[in-house]
Amino acid sequence: MSRGKQLRAGLIGLGAMGRNHARVLSGLDGVELVGIVDPAGDTTGTLRAPVVSTLEELLALGIDYAVVACPTALHEQIGVELARNGVAALIEKPLAQSVEASVRLVEAFESAGLVAGVGHIERYNPALQSLRARLEAGELGEVYQVVTRRQGPFPHRIADVGVVMDLATHDIDLTGWVTGREYTSVSARTVSRSGRLHEDMVAAVGQLSDGTMVSHLVNWLSPLKERSTVITGDRGCFVADTLTADLTFYANAAIDTEWEALRTFRGVAAGDMVRYAIPKREPLLVEHERFRDAVEGKESDIVTLRQGLRTVQVAAALLESASVGVTVSVVPNDSADPLRAVVSS
Repeated sequence: MSRGKQLRAGLIGLGAMGRNHARVLSGLDGVELVGIVDPAGDTTGTLRAPVVSTLEELLALGIDYAVVACPTALHEQIGVELARNGVAALIEKPLAQSVEASVRLVEAFESAGLVAGVGHIERYNPALQSLRARLEAGELGEVYQVVTRRQGPFPHRIADVGVVMDLATHDIDLTGWVTGREYTSVSARTVSRSGRLHEDMVAAVGQLSDGTMVSHLVNWLSPLKERSTVITGDRGCFVADTLTADLTFYANAAIDTEWEALRTFRGVAAGDMVRYAIPKREPLLVEHERFRDAVEGKESDIVTLRQGLRTVQVAAALLESASVGVTVSVVPNDSADPLRAVVSS
């Protein structure tokens, strides 16, 4: 690691997400963006750091850590090379395109004793951070169900994975993180309507280790852009809109409705609704701040590679379930053999 005041950072990939990383890294306190890898170069002419063609050229500039924002299929190759050269890494989600590749990345960075994380950015969404804190404080009581909906237009930037690895991994990770529970089983159905190799729609149901029900509806063929997480418990439900970073609580009422016709129509008495006023910092900036702190050796809450591996394991279980048409059990995260993470039942 460099001994100056600033960490030297590199970026690999200048796609849509890569350019966002470049923007944040360019203004991040305590960090200097010293180089970017992209064979196409700087097509806009607006970047302040030099753009090189190969990882070797970037490593020659001398970097403390790198942000890997290239296609998922290249994560393993790039990550292993970074680990071999003693460079910490923040790897965009998903960690890799398969469980096997993810395991190799975990082993590469752990054996090198390097800091490494996965860019599951939803963990830094203000609405979900507030929701997690409220669940931990017991404000919802017993949690019954987690329902997520993630829909939107087709992302032409994605070509190497389907909607499960690209988008559903957001919901898998945030569900486990918000509730503090692991998946034990999943069942899924997928379809492809865009003519591509991979699936573009998935509907999944599952169960967490405490019996909580989960449901995920994900696609990238809808003109409606929706990012919703609804958690229902015995005191009401929380609704997090991660597009606007709003968190709303709908309470179960303590007062019955005396108007018989209305009570019959509504089913239960209406409770109070509260939309919380919460600070709204950019999630990507917070993610980078946390990772910078971790590289500096400070106590910091990052998404570890093992946590990223778990998300890939559950995503693989979804794909297996959709392929064979059965419910798939997910082996606990402390399994001695991470490659046997899913079992058809």
